[in-house]
Amino acid sequence: MRIVLLLGVLSVFVVAFPGPADAQRAVRFDDAHVHLNEPEAWIRLMDEAGILRAVVFRGRRADNESLTRAAARWPGRLLPFVSVSPEHREYRGLWMEDDPALAQIADSLLSTGAFFGIGEISVSHFPGAGFPEADFAPDGEIMRALLTVARRHGVPVSVHSEVTRLREFEALLDAFPDVPVIWAHGGYVPLFLAERLLRRHPNLTYELSARTWRSHPRSPEYTILSDGRAVWPDWIALIEAMPDRFLVGTDASLRSESSDRAKIRSVQDFLAQLSPAAGARVGQDNLADLVPAMK
Repeated sequence: MRIVLLLGVLSVFVVAFPGPADAQRAVRFDDAHVHLNEPEAWIRLMDEAGILRAVVFRGRRADNESLTRAAARWPGRLLPFVSVSPEHREYRGLWMEDDPALAQIADSLLSTGAFFGIGEISVSHFPGAGFPEADFAPDGEIMRALLTVARRHGVPVSVHSEVTRLREFEALLDAFPDVPVIWAHGGYVPLFLAERLLRRHPNLTYELSARTWRSHPRSPEYTILSDGRAVWPDWIALIEAMPDRFLVGTDASLRSESSDRAKIRSVQDFLAQLSPAAGARVGQDNLADLVPAMK
């Protein structure tokens, strides 16, 4: 009897949610994670794909000033976040010295009214090609000062924190329950940890950038796909149960337009596997709730 019931539930699940083959390439969404290196090229990709708005961070060829220039050129479409992350050379020394001047810089930039949040702050980030490892305490003095600034300005903070620093990351969330924290890539944690942190911390939003890619260069376990296209049913079930706690992002960086097109398609394929109500929340509504200035 249990087997029959289970098969019945699974058959309903398959009918209720379209598979990747049914994904609509015209799925429109707001992108919560872009490294803006080539603004003109990125706007062209946004137009092609139907991306409405994008949160933009610094990249290899961008800084805070260039982000604001691009946002002024395309108002309402590019939403710059202040970056004082340790991978940028001008800030690395301040992180090493635990210098509170970082928070003062963020405060000054937010006071201009040109920025919509703080991030991506790679407080704990494994090394990659051309990317030095960062391993600072998520609940250290600098992060607490940055979240204090975010609280004062009423903006969210995008944080990249690896699973190795999970306990300190939770301590930060506990210390600032009134500050919205966007967990970049969701720390690439397994499903049970994602659910645990979301239930414990109402101020946490799980951002899915790079987790929808067909493959990930750092680890095959970083995607939430079972076969390079279909999302694992347990992940679908969690997102459908908590649709107001997730965001999508491409993690585009304009290293190559073909690569970024594939990242965009991966988000569209993912959203097409959600119910229409959950897809709308994850694809657009949640980011607008986190960044009220978007409305």
